[in-house]
Amino acid sequence: MSHDHDDDNFNDSPNEHFQQVLERGTRTALTRRNLIRGGVGLAALSSLPFLAACGGGSGGVDPAPGPGVPADKALGFAAIDKSLLDDVILPAGYTYRVVHATGDRLVSSIPAYSNLGTEADEWTMRVGDHHDGMDLFYVNAGGNYSATETNRALLVMNHESSADAHFFHANGQTSGGVSGKKFSQFDSWDLGVRPELEVLKEINHHGVSVAEVGKNGAGQWEYKLDSIYNRRVTGQSPMRIAGPVAHLADIHAFMVTAHDTTGATSRGTLNNCGHGKTPWGTYLACEENWAAYFFMPAGSVDVDAKTKASRQRYGVMRAPNAAGTAGSQGWSNTATAAVDNRFSRWDVAAPGATAAQDFRNEPNTFGFIVEIDPVTSGTPAKRVALGRFAHEAAVCGLPVVGQPLAFYMGCDSRNEYVYKFVSTAVWSASDVGGGIAAGNKYLDEGTLYVAKFNDNGSGEWLELNIANPLIAGYAAYTFANQADVLVNARHAADAIGGTKMDRPEWGAVNPANGEIYFTMTNSNAASRPVAGTNAVNPRSYADNDGRLQTGNPNGHIVRFKETGSASNATTFTWDIFLFGAEEDASDDINLSGLSAKNDFSSPDGLWFSKATGICWIQTDDGAYTDQSNCMLLAAIPGAVGDGGAITVNNSIGAAVGTQGTFIGAALGDAKLRRFMVSPKGAEVTGITESADGRAIFVNIQHPGENTPALGAGPFAFQSQWPGNSPSAPHGPLGRPRSATIVITRTDGGVIGL
Repeated sequence: MSHDHDDDNFNDSPNEHFQQVLERGTRTALTRRNLIRGGVGLAALSSLPFLAACGGGSGGVDPAPGPGVPADKALGFAAIDKSLLDDVILPAGYTYRVVHATGDRLVSSIPAYSNLGTEADEWTMRVGDHHDGMDLFYVNAGGNYSATETNRALLVMNHESSADAHFFHANGQTSGGVSGKKFSQFDSWDLGVRPELEVLKEINHHGVSVAEVGKNGAGQWEYKLDSIYNRRVTGQSPMRIAGPVAHLADIHAFMVTAHDTTGATSRGTLNNCGHGKTPWGTYLACEENWAAYFFMPAGSVDVDAKTKASRQRYGVMRAPNAAGTAGSQGWSNTATAAVDNRFSRWDVAAPGATAAQDFRNEPNTFGFIVEIDPVTSGTPAKRVALGRFAHEAAVCGLPVVGQPLAFYMGCDSRNEYVYKFVSTAVWSASDVGGGIAAGNKYLDEGTLYVAKFNDNGSGEWLELNIANPLIAGYAAYTFANQADVLVNARHAADAIGGTKMDRPEWGAVNPANGEIYFTMTNSNAASRPVAGTNAVNPRSYADNDGRLQTGNPNGHIVRFKETGSASNATTFTWDIFLFGAEEDASDDINLSGLSAKNDFSSPDGLWFSKATGICWIQTDDGAYTDQSNCMLLAAIPGAVGDGGAITVNNSIGAAVGTQGTFIGAALGDAKLRRFMVSPKGAEVTGITESADGRAIFVNIQHPGENTPALGAGPFAFQSQWPGNSPSAPHGPLGRPRSATIVITRTDGGVIGL
């Protein structure tokens, strides 16, 4: 797989991995891990005094049951085998069709997509690329959001990176005057002038698409051309910078540019990956790998030490750097200088006397949760109160009238953190349909936390507040105020001692009991050596066949339960729901006992069906793709604590060690099955459903990602899906395209059961 920016590790903070957390003087010397290593049984563990603590104390385990464990179910389809075919593979009795794909027009006034790269910059009227997180929004007769099913629906989705932007241009991307050179924003490339049209197309295919969907006369789901709701939010769309009233002036000071010298607005949203849906009916787009689009010419000097420290922590690249590599698409280097600085804003050098005269602060305007109201064309809001990092998801806990709302978020890079935002306002069902105004109420005022996972199965939410001496006195970065804490949340999380995780990606909330799940997609030996494991990231091993990767290449899924099931709890309990692994791996790697019918690697997307309670798991894998393309699995979830304590024996070369952890009950083939396999080179990501559970929408991202450079001849395609699909072809044959598919049962039944 091509290099992914979220594979990088920009966290060199000294935060411990809790290898010794229970050996501090404030802890008992009789640790749970020591007992596990010594072979003490679970019955003895349950009698330990420090495990019997409960309530809202500091890190005690809460034994109280949650709202209820889901009814025991079994999956109702036959698991499919792994596949290397260039098509979507489904169980018998299921079928799919493409709803829309990259470049499909939203209005009839422009031509159908040629798939030859010959279009002008029409991406403000075409479906974007790299389909990712998405959700379905029903619209009532009055044209407003409906929390219940109606006969009108909007499919809203993110569009992630431009790593395959060469497919948008007739002869591939042009770099340094040379056409046909494939490069991504993460690769080294020959710096040079880029054509204006190429750059505009690449900027504008990012963002979010809103498209009305419904059933045609044959009962098939399709998108509706020329709907009044069809729209795009792109890398150039106006945005409002929103945040806590008491800190808003300080927040705006970080956003000052030549575009808006007040810092109250910005332009565009980029690299939108995971998403969220609010209880009041708006869409949350998450800005993930935004940092690598910026360019700093050779010979430029950093503005000041703080700016340099901030950029380094977020991976904002100088190009070329000391190693001669570049981290930019070259958007700042075109032959023409637009009057609105649409190109020069990607150059973050500081030639002006002040920030109001250049774009040194442009990176500060990205890395947020962006709230969009699907049923209006209003200005989206960047919600600074939820922190700035590589946002992967923003999932809301189960709303309870009269209680605050909690939004859970992952920062998708190796050794990054899990966060929680708790609203100051308490939930009122009267705000359903309230749009951006409701977002102002719930998302601008609240408390931001980072998660600390303790080795004894407990956890703590650590508040990111300038009043905390650990943050106020942090040596690696000097915080000026609370706005600085929010804008540089990664530094604040370092300062206060959050737990470094193995690439926290999508989150999901189990609707049956309110427990929160997060995928830890993977890590490598540099980020997760044998000596650097901890209970919540317990594996460090060598994959000795296929891709030959080391560390935690197959990933795992963590779940946790808030103390008292309260959204504003400051403690929680956790375990590991599933470990990814190859089915023939040793027992110390294949800890969840996966078989050939359900083995998987690198869990990424995660989503619960409200209709069936199924937990759907999507993969974005490079470790097991010698055996299978990426996939979608269905799982019947249990509850935190339904398994027990185990010891993991880790080994990479001469490095060996043991690590205690807590694992959920084994699911087996009955409760965990492979449901779908994607075309070649694709990632499976983004999933939602119709209200009746009889249709699920799934995104297929970047098929043919490993297509080599164009060079002097035609593309040597790794994939040509969906045009080549034998079961559901869509659009012109030729270049591969990301697409949304809808899956239904041939008998019209509910999906999965």
